[in-house]
Amino acid sequence: MAVSIEDTAPTVSGSVLSDLLTDGVLASACPSRVVLDHVTSKWGVLVLVALSERTLRWGELRRLVEGISEKMLASTLRTLEADGLVLREATPSIPPRVDYSLTPLGRELADHLLPLMGWIVRHADAMVARP
Repeated sequence: MAVSIEDTAPTVSGSVLSDLLTDGVLASACPSRVVLDHVTSKWGVLVLVALSERTLRWGELRRLVEGISEKMLASTLRTLEADGLVLREATPSIPPRVDYSLTPLGRELADHLLPLMGWIVRHADAMVARP
């Protein structure tokens, strides 16, 4: 017998969980899954957090997000830009200057991500140390 979240969790009208449920399950076809993939990817989160305090250039982002390859940074920035979370501003100069910043939607998301990242930082050592 399959048990859905709806069967085990209290129903609260208008809750985040109830907004996510389709026929009592967290449906695989829900558009939120695509956004979750983009936003909660390791690099997506780190890029959003890196941009949370100021506008950064490509090289600054690359140094700040240690370990990200050029290919992955380019891909992550393209995805976040397409999602409307990051603004890319190219200035015609020699050499070309490209600045990245959060859009208002990206800022709103970062305001939610930063407390989560704070929690992760506070608990990561103990959690990783567990056998």
